[in-house]
Amino acid sequence: MNKSQLVEIVSEKTKVTKNKAEEVVNLIFDSMTQAMARGDRIEIRGLGSFAVKEYGSYVGRNPRTGQSINVKPKRLPFFKVGKELKDRVDGKPSSES
Repeated sequence: MNKSQLVEIVSEKTKVTKNKAEEVVNLIFDSMTQAMARGDRIEIRGLGSFAVKEYGSYVGRNPRTGQSINVKPKRLPFFKVGKELKDRVDGKPSSES
């Protein structure tokens, strides 16, 4: 599924225009992005959690030349799948009734 397909589904399910549905989807994604940029953790029950992992600097190697390079510290988004989603994808019945 891509973003335009998600907008289409939101539009159909909520019976709003595609433009309004796109605004809602963009608002959610923008809010999540801003929260993670601040270092906040996002937890969506039944889906999973998003967090920011910080990696320190290290000496890496250029795969083409074999030359050593210094890699700067960085922060990257990390998603941890929730148990309910994991079970549903695996075909197991939901633990909630």
